Amino acid sequence: MTPKICLGAFLIAATCPVLAQSSGETIYSAQCEMCHGEGGAGDTPVGKALQAKSLTDREVVKKSNSALAAQIKNGSGKMPAFKDKLSDAQIDDVIAYIRKLQKK
Repeated sequence: MTPKICLGAFLIAATCPVLAQSSGETIYSAQCEMCHGEGGAGDTPVGKALQAKSLTDREVVKKSNSALAAQIKNGSGKMPAFKDKLSDAQIDDVIAYIRKLQKK
């Protein structure tokens, strides 16, 4: 292989994990699950200690996507702000995943 072909193959392979990590579920697992739990109930030890709200709670389910996005970006109570950690697109992906959790 020529160096250009090797470099091209490397760049394509290197971007695959980044694309996989952009899913709402992956981001949720990395950033939210410690407190909110796998199913969103807030029943983890950390979630219980911080009194994390269940994402399936009626109040949370009724919130608009823009209200959830603002809460994720700016934080709320003991929940930290993620505006410096997640892009708007990533936050939208997380909200889409939360909506899936709410339907289970």
